[in-house]
Amino acid sequence: MGECDQQSALERQGGGPLFGGEPTIRRPGGWRALLFPAVWLVYLAQTAGGVADHAQGAAAVAGYAGLALFAVGYVVALSLTRVGSRRYWTIVIAMALLTAGEAVVAHEDALVMCVFLAVLIMAGLVLQGRNAEAAAGVAVLTTVSAFVPALIPSWDTGPDWDMLVVLPLVSVAMWGFFHIVRSHRELTAARAEVARLAAENERSRIARDLHDLLGHSLTTITVKAGLARRLAPRDAERAAGEIGEVEDLARSALTDVRAAVSGYREISLAGELASAREVLRAAGIEAQAPRAVEVADPAHAELFGWVLREGVTNVVRHSGAHSCTIAIGPAWMEIEDDGRGGGSGADGSGLAGLRERVAEAGGTIRAGADRRGWRLRVDMGGPPVPA
Repeated sequence: MGECDQQSALERQGGGPLFGGEPTIRRPGGWRALLFPAVWLVYLAQTAGGVADHAQGAAAVAGYAGLALFAVGYVVALSLTRVGSRRYWTIVIAMALLTAGEAVVAHEDALVMCVFLAVLIMAGLVLQGRNAEAAAGVAVLTTVSAFVPALIPSWDTGPDWDMLVVLPLVSVAMWGFFHIVRSHRELTAARAEVARLAAENERSRIARDLHDLLGHSLTTITVKAGLARRLAPRDAERAAGEIGEVEDLARSALTDVRAAVSGYREISLAGELASAREVLRAAGIEAQAPRAVEVADPAHAELFGWVLREGVTNVVRHSGAHSCTIAIGPAWMEIEDDGRGGGSGADGSGLAGLRERVAEAGGTIRAGADRRGWRLRVDMGGPPVPA
């Protein structure tokens, strides 16, 4: 008495329990969608035999017509895309009325139709997670199909003990089937959500990397281009050298952007330290920085490179400082300037992205004005950062 071919994948837009709508089932099109549920209609032959045994003339015609409508309703209900919709339950109610009418002409043989009603109830309720309601509906159908024959003297029969066993067994089988369908649908929806979150995280990563890469590179290019413009009237050779460096930086920035989009961008702390000295020099800011980076834990070196890049970019862009001090320890880094303090981009997207990087690595970041100017400090949980 199996059910329809509800072997399906969830159409995400269709809802279901995770999204608050009726279950949406994607099934094969055309005649294949009707074949499987139609096969089980052969059991309605018992009802047709009951019509032949207990009705004649117009009553028999009405009995066969009602049986045909019941079969059509069963196939149509199971072929609906939205199982459990208002249209679905309208069809089920109509089929229940047809079953009651069929009992008038086919007597106890009409009650086999309750098995088909039980399948529809399980489909409509279990797929929505309404197991208690499904059990109650099956209990009512089982009671009716097993004991109503004994309550009607003209049928001359006692309780139908077979239905008392068969209908619950079929319902339990259908519960298991539809529970698997529902679990599969929820798993499909969960996978779609995971894919969406992964795509969103990747977009955030690319946006953060592009900000960090281009923000630093474009700041350096701007500073060097400005320096070249000022040098051009009095030192053309040096100005040409600065323009050459601008060209090299632009090419490097393009390479970095491509690498960031591909996800293979790696950053070197030593390289960023050398770049920081150069960009600070070009901006007219005195740099006090260590000559080597071996003191830093290699596990933190790449993160410190990002910290250095963002911190120095903010110093050049926002601080108006005359000097900048860079200090590096095994598990900490500090960048301090003597500029305007709160003007150092404290609330910018660059610092927000840096907070994300540090948090993902399990560290802490502090940024804010102090008595000298602005201080950016990152601590990865190693030896305490000196005051």
